[in-house]
Order: sequence, then structure tokens, then C-alpha cells
Amino acid sequence: MYQRSGKAAYKANLDNTLALDKALGHPHRKFASIHIAGTNGKGSTSHILASVLQESGYKTGLYTSPHLFDFRERIRVNGLMIGKEEVVRFVQETEKKIREIQPSFFEMTVAMAFDHFAKEKTEIGIIETGMGGRLDSTNIIAPLASVVTNISLDHTEFLGNTEAEIAVEKGGIIKEGIPVITGNISNDIHDILLEIARNRQTTITRSDSVRNFKYQTATADQRSVFHFYNTISKENEAIITDLNGSYQQENIALALAVIDFLKRRGYNITPASISKGLENVIKNTGLRGRWDILGTNPRVIADTAHNEAGILAVINQLSQLVHRQLHIVWGMVSDKPAGKILRHLPKHAKYYFTEPSIPRAMPVNRLLQEANALGMKGLTYPGVAEALESAKMAAGPEDTIFIGGSTFVVADIKT
Repeated sequence: MYQRSGKAAYKANLDNTLALDKALGHPHRKFASIHIAGTNGKGSTSHILASVLQESGYKTGLYTSPHLFDFRERIRVNGLMIGKEEVVRFVQETEKKIREIQPSFFEMTVAMAFDHFAKEKTEIGIIETGMGGRLDSTNIIAPLASVVTNISLDHTEFLGNTEAEIAVEKGGIIKEGIPVITGNISNDIHDILLEIARNRQTTITRSDSVRNFKYQTATADQRSVFHFYNTISKENEAIITDLNGSYQQENIALALAVIDFLKRRGYNITPASISKGLENVIKNTGLRGRWDILGTNPRVIADTAHNEAGILAVINQLSQLVHRQLHIVWGMVSDKPAGKILRHLPKHAKYYFTEPSIPRAMPVNRLLQEANALGMKGLTYPGVAEALESAKMAAGPEDTIFIGGSTFVVADIKT
């Protein structure tokens, strides 16, 4: 299981996935799909699309990873997690094949998701890759479109040490004749993906060529209003959503570009269903951990950003908040470049260093050493719950507490 043990669980081929898929009767062929890869924003973009499709009346499957609080978060149909009895049934019915094939946790979960979507007669599945693309277990599908959110450095021990190398891996989801839609990517990365698309005789569309981000405002009930300019219709668009965080602008623009594509393919997606879907992403899909506001007075926010690009976006958002004192509960996993990430965090904050409850966790004393070397001060705590409780005791009503550094730190919050 990669999220617990790391590299030892990684399988660098599709052999097990293909064997399981054959044993199950190729369930992924029984529903249409959209395939989403990228470094950051995959989860949010996937949930946005699922919400809009649900509001449009389509029975929608959603496969994402990792989960936060419940394994079943990974597999949803119309927002509902796969039932516990369905998980048990799948394992019991496939136990012989599982023992024979010896799939990884991720490979088995992908097979479970596709099997569930087929049995539920899902009309369309939104399928998020794991860390990569080319060798990702989800890459056996033939989607309506391949989507790449963005490219930055993450999982370099598997995907490559440069953004160009990672782009090739993520671009591995691009298939013969299947259109490609990308998010906010640099010209260099676009050229790499464009070359892959040309070799596979397909087209590529950038979401920022359709919608330019203008600005963001907020409503009284903490909903966000994103303002876009549509370069095709020449109209201004105001998008109200329950997603917080200015970084969601790129995910919304990309999701809207995919929706434009689906409408051209004959999907009946009305302006009303788009509006309702965007306004109720969290309600419809159960998305958590993205600028997740957990409390007020003091304000408590959690975010799963865990690589340099994601942290930069979150720190930019934090810098826009007004507060008396900023408290940061922070933990990481051992295979992340702590120094490169910590250098972006504000020095003036009070830190509560901790470690998530997984074997891959970076030991808190090592994290403290890395932070101290950068002039950051704080105390250490054996677990996230203890660190958060200490931060709450120290914080005043006009303060902000931020919890982050790893998906698994947020997963350890008791909600």
C-alpha cells in the first residue's frame, strides 16, 4: 500500500491491472469516462466535473485517491460512497484471483471501482490517476477525453527529476485519437504534450485559451465567486461555488473546458445544471481537505497541499487573510524535500510540528531540525490531534490555525 509504505508498494507496469480487468470481464468498457492526470488539482477538477454531471441527470462514477477518513471515499456513484457490503463482496468474490495475481492495494482498488461502476450501470466515470499516468493502473481505460491539470515536481523518484520528464509520464494518458484538454501549463510543457498528442493523432486544448481569470470575491456565507472572461463568447462569467481557495480558479476553468467538450459531444448539460453543480461541489461529492474551513474564532483551516507548487498556492492564500497571530500545525512524509518546501512558509507563524500516523511519516525531530535550520521555531507533538489541541489552546478568537504539509496530516484530524 503506497500511502503507507511508499516505494516498496509501487508496481511499474500494468500487468496486474490487465489481469484483474480480464478476470472481471473488462468492466471499464461498460461506461464512458473522463481521465484526469496532473500534479495538483486533479481531485478538485474531478469532483467539480462529477458534481455538474450529477446535476445534469447523469449517473456519475467518481474514482479518486488517496482517501482522508474512509477508504470508501475513493469510489462514489452520484456522491454516495461504495457500501461496506460491496467492498466485502468484491474481496470475497475475487479473493482467489487476488491471491493468484498479487495486486497492490491501488491496483485492487482501481479494479473494485471499475467493477462497482459497471454493476451500478454508471453512465460516465470521472477517473483520477494516482501519482503518474503512463503506468498508472487507471490507464487501461479509453476515455472520451484525457485531461492534464498541470505539471510540477512531485514523486520525482518515480516520475523523473525534471518537469519535462514528469510531463512525459503524465502525458502517458494521451491515447490515439482521443482529445486532450489541459489546465494552466507553461509553454514548454504544452510543447511536450502537444508532441505526444500529434504522435497519437489527436488535438490539444488549453483551458486558459478559453477562459481568462479576472478576480475572486466572497459571499457572506463563505462561498466564493470566481469571475472569468470567456474569450469565445466574449462574455463575463460569474461562478458561485462552495469551494474556497483562490487556487480553485484554475480547476474551475479546466472543468468548464471539459464541460464545453462534453456539450459538443452531445451531453445535455444546461447553464442551470452547471451553476448548481459548481455551487454544490462539496455537498454533491463529499470533497474535503481543500482549503477546508473547520472552525471560526479562531479560524481553523486544513489543506492537503503537499508539494512545492501546491504549498506555494496555499501560502499565497494564507497571506491574504487578516489575523492577529498565525498558528501552523505541520507534518510531512519522509520522501518529500522538507527544506525546499519549508522555506516557503512564513517565519512569523507559531509552529506545532507533528507527524502523521503512517510508516512513511517524516520523524518529527527530523522535521524540527529542517525547520530550525531555516529559522523557524516551534514545539513537537507525537500526533496531529495533540498538536491541534495545543494550537487551539494557544490561539485567540482573532487568530488563524492552519493544518497541513501532507494529505495524511489532514487525514489524522478527528472530524
